Amino acid sequence: MTARRGEIVVGRHVRGRVTLDADVVIVGSGAGGATVADALTRAGKRVVVLEEGPYVPPEAHAAMRPSESLRHVWRDGGMTFAVGLGDSPFVNVTMGRGVGGSSAVTGGVCFRTPGEVLDDWSRRLGLEELSEEGLAPHFDAVERMIHVETVPPEMRSGSTVRFGEGLRALTGRELLPIRRNTRGCEGEGVCNFGCPHGHKLSVDRALLPGAVARGAVLVSDCLVDRVLFRGRRAVGVRGHLAGGGRRRVTVRAGRVVVATGAWHGPLLLGRSGIRHRMLGKKLTLHPSFRVAARFDEPVRGWAGALQSAWSDAFMREGITLISVFVPPAVVAAAIPGVGPEHARRAADIDHVAMFGALVHDEGGGRVRRGLGREPLVTFRMGRGERAAMPRAVRIAAEIFFAAGAREAYLPVIGLPPVRPGELAGLRLESLPGRAFECTSQHPLGTATMGVDPRTSVVDPDGRVRDVDGLWVADGAIVPTSLGVNPQLTVMAMALRVASKMLG
Repeated sequence: MTARRGEIVVGRHVRGRVTLDADVVIVGSGAGGATVADALTRAGKRVVVLEEGPYVPPEAHAAMRPSESLRHVWRDGGMTFAVGLGDSPFVNVTMGRGVGGSSAVTGGVCFRTPGEVLDDWSRRLGLEELSEEGLAPHFDAVERMIHVETVPPEMRSGSTVRFGEGLRALTGRELLPIRRNTRGCEGEGVCNFGCPHGHKLSVDRALLPGAVARGAVLVSDCLVDRVLFRGRRAVGVRGHLAGGGRRRVTVRAGRVVVATGAWHGPLLLGRSGIRHRMLGKKLTLHPSFRVAARFDEPVRGWAGALQSAWSDAFMREGITLISVFVPPAVVAAAIPGVGPEHARRAADIDHVAMFGALVHDEGGGRVRRGLGREPLVTFRMGRGERAAMPRAVRIAAEIFFAAGAREAYLPVIGLPPVRPGELAGLRLESLPGRAFECTSQHPLGTATMGVDPRTSVVDPDGRVRDVDGLWVADGAIVPTSLGVNPQLTVMAMALRVASKMLG
């Protein structure tokens, strides 16, 4: 079949082969791919966007229970892992899989890249255009496109308020407001599982509908197998549709943009014949930890914005503190105890507060080809981030106790609830890395941008080295860890890549 311009094609419903022509084909519809599609269609380019996952309309996602969302919209049902090597924990890396990518399952947090990180990129790495001044126009544009606004203090849940009180008592510092891509947030606290009111402006709401209205063709359920070349020039892609029969998809295009993320981008580039010694390396994850605590009085952690405040009080130690409270049923499942003991604690869920801590890591991850569709991903902590891990957990618990918490639930496997007088005696620093429950939502790197052809897979404009017409525009090109949520950085860099393509 062929498709009309300005059409969403649900791949699993298509019979027969699909053959399309375009100026540009974009593989991946997440934050990076959607940003490029928006920019190129505004410039009048014929664009085809191919997405491996399903098309779940935002209103349908919003009506799902968390278990349904995990089954239909999250990769591997939220159970993707990086294997910890040496004294490193296994890391549960959660990602979206569907139209809109991970933007559909995040809290919508939008940080600009910290100035010290951009200074490192522009000075040490020689990426002169990636300075604060150089990226500012792209940040400005993206913030307008997806309506980035500051979460007001009145949207903070009781959980976040209590953590702020403890932070003030312990350090004298105040929580800082978070900025998110929302409009009219009502504080339902379920951003990860689809906003019931459509107020989180993920790219499946904010960007892709406009690109389709301007003529883009979006094909879901389409797994791209390889980039096609004529000599050393990319001339399109080939893949197949989900649903059995391996129905072939071919898109002929003058340019190809890979926007499948740091997890899968190296696999697609490798299958397509790209050879570079750094491909799949330098993966950063922002290893993260959630600490919960029980108070005597209700805090109703779910009543407010999912993520509303953060602290830079410990960033010099490589630790960023950031608020989070997932739906109560998910929180209750993670509370320690068995049988009646667990039931008693779960019944007090409105007394439970939660806060998160992420660690600024050093790029010790690697993506390799696995036995099946998914890659084999390994992660080895450097000395600094390994020391920061128990430190981050201890800090969060100390802050909760300073706010008056009666017990804390630390992300340590098998550890019972900890009371205030017991924390100092816990030898968290001597525990093995695999004893910690570690999560990540921020895989970056694996096809990093740089000026040195020996150490970077793409050049400073986002072009894959040694070939023509092939670009990368997603989290894979981010040169180093950020220490903050990466959505805005990914989109600003993707917009810059699109501008280089047009220029």
